[in-house]
Amino acid sequence: MARLTMTDAGRIYLDHNAGAPLRPRVAGLVGDLMTRVGNPSSVHGEGRAARALVEAARAQVAGLCGVPAPHVVFTSGATEANVTALSPLWKAGRGERQFTRVLIGGTEHPSVTAGGRFPESQREILPVDSDGVVDVAALAARVHALSVAGALPLVAIQAANSETGVLQPLAEIARVLDGTSAILHVDAVQAAGRIAIDMAGWGAHSLALSAHKIGGPQGVGALVLRDAGLRPAPLLTGGGQENWNRAGTENVVAIAGFGLAAELAAAETSGWDEIAAFRDGLERALCHIWSDTVVFGTGVPRLANTSCFAVPGVSAETALIALDLAGIAVSSGSACSSGKVGVSPVLTAMGVSADLARGAIRVSLGRDNGEAEIERFLAAWRQISGRIRQAGAGRAA
Repeated sequence: MARLTMTDAGRIYLDHNAGAPLRPRVAGLVGDLMTRVGNPSSVHGEGRAARALVEAARAQVAGLCGVPAPHVVFTSGATEANVTALSPLWKAGRGERQFTRVLIGGTEHPSVTAGGRFPESQREILPVDSDGVVDVAALAARVHALSVAGALPLVAIQAANSETGVLQPLAEIARVLDGTSAILHVDAVQAAGRIAIDMAGWGAHSLALSAHKIGGPQGVGALVLRDAGLRPAPLLTGGGQENWNRAGTENVVAIAGFGLAAELAAAETSGWDEIAAFRDGLERALCHIWSDTVVFGTGVPRLANTSCFAVPGVSAETALIALDLAGIAVSSGSACSSGKVGVSPVLTAMGVSADLARGAIRVSLGRDNGEAEIERFLAAWRQISGRIRQAGAGRAA
């Protein structure tokens, strides 16, 4: 199998949480479909063929999530799915539910912390501990207080954090919310393909997915519903596409690629032990290079592929540029904060000092990363971080 993480120029790609390389089979399918014509809402043969591609992909994405195919609504990406779900108005059968408060985990993606369609006065941020895990007791107390006050809360908690890889205790949160009037939306973007998606066990009424995180095309995602009878009011209106859940002609080519990527990812939710071993070895080596290295989130379960660390006195901005020049792609946090390297809101919520957070580096591995690539990264890191620390010491003197 061709390596997906190395380019012809010999670069090393260690930023899979920002976007996974397009899978070869997906690339082949997308290329074959690019010349196809047909609107999936048309009744002629070309339209029906396009519709068949969309519905086949819907079934594949549904299979990744363990839900019936009609519960999948295709979107332009996970950001749109999150904003759609964070709606005060949900359709419940022939009736409606009007949510009056949204409770958001303190380390959520920016598309969630922005609050969706809830006004700022109706948004609350839930505290997290030093590992970035939501304070479940605080969540339970807040839901109870709101329910007593006659409010109807919507809760938004991610499955896995994109920066630290920390997994949230969704099963425990489900037990807390069971029997209350609250519903739960889960951003499952980083979890898909890396851990099993269990909407029922998580207590999730909806979740967001993104194709390009699992080796599919960019610009397509999905809002997945546990119960098709309980769904948020559409964000985009005007046409009857996606069973009136999202107006606009479907991106047939990207959706078909998403479907194949989801099918392939569903077969890969196990077997990440080798990647976890690489990750653990990487972190041991980092701490050997600099004994004051801080690795975030090590006290709780994390995604097998993700390591977020910082070394006092080493600026992430300077290090990222130097690593890029050395042919190594890593990041300093969420790719949706691109164009700027600053203090991560995720680490701030975890109580990390601003000085240390400014040095945070994220390495996110893929299945095709090997030991030689890790060793090359470590060699580059030793040299680059050493130069940065030496320069800092010289300025201090």
